[in-house]
Amino acid sequence: MKIFARFILYTILGWKVIGSFPRSLKKYVIIAAPHTHWQDFPLGVFIKYAEGLSANYIGKASLFEPPFGFIFRWLGGTPIERSTSSNKVEAIVNIFNSQENFILVLSPEGTRKKTEIWKTGFYYIAKGANVPIVMISFDFKNKEVKVAEPYYLTDNMENDFNFFHKFYEGVQGKIPENF
Repeated sequence: MKIFARFILYTILGWKVIGSFPRSLKKYVIIAAPHTHWQDFPLGVFIKYAEGLSANYIGKASLFEPPFGFIFRWLGGTPIERSTSSNKVEAIVNIFNSQENFILVLSPEGTRKKTEIWKTGFYYIAKGANVPIVMISFDFKNKEVKVAEPYYLTDNMENDFNFFHKFYEGVQGKIPENF
């Protein structure tokens, strides 16, 4: 699968990965942005397999229903019911705490539509699980996926978010006006 994914991603589609995923870390949260188009998902899947990354993700429960739900599970997905008021952050922190190895990929925007403010769930998950955040960007203009060094959260959420936003400056998503 790795060879196939590398061939598609790098040779046919012409993408390149700048930086590398931390191999020495067993647990971390990846935030992938900008998330502006459905093509971000297959791009992420190709990156996962091309880079040999054992990553997981959560998605709205309806994606995991028949007839194609099994594909999303096979690709590392876990359904989440977004309409209930259950404590999703705590549930995901518990998954981190119960696993020896766990990498979770999330979109900080939480949607493909334009948002002025990012969701904070990824931040509280990383904080609660005491794991770093690795930022990756999907730059469609340059066909580059940039991978940042692991970032360990501070006790200043505003500064942390300023750091995240600075990493994504100048990045162009598939639909630039949505970021």
